[in-house]
Amino acid sequence: MPETTTPAASTPDLTVLRAADVAVGDEVPGRTIHVDRATLVQYAGASLDRNPIHWDETFATQVGLPNVIAHGMWTMGAAVQVVVDWVGDAGRVLSYSTRFTKPVVVPRETGADVTVSGVVKDIDADGRARVELTVTFDGVRVLGKCIATVALAS
Repeated sequence: MPETTTPAASTPDLTVLRAADVAVGDEVPGRTIHVDRATLVQYAGASLDRNPIHWDETFATQVGLPNVIAHGMWTMGAAVQVVVDWVGDAGRVLSYSTRFTKPVVVPRETGADVTVSGVVKDIDADGRARVELTVTFDGVRVLGKCIATVALAS
């Protein structure tokens, strides 16, 4: 019988951002995140938030919404991924908070684009940086007071 070997599990190569490489006022690389109905249905299944305002156009409009809207927690999670990618490790996000200010309307035909940008507002002596995110849909802020605190590497 031929001998077989299994490759050793590899550890991901994380490039973690160092405090010495970050300054107040630095911009976090932003991006535009597309969301469509399929994404909302998948998120509803994963989160167990199956409220029909997130997938049923008829229901959403009957309760006074302009159309189906994205889950607020999906929007919040998609936005913080920009910070995670920037700092290099999700475990370095120490805290994250926001206020939901406007819904992200997701038409069946086109979906929606959420734009996320960020800026470093301060860095303390322990290498914790406070990042303020700007999250918009259709030119309007959908998350307010959106702040992530991250631990930078020394």
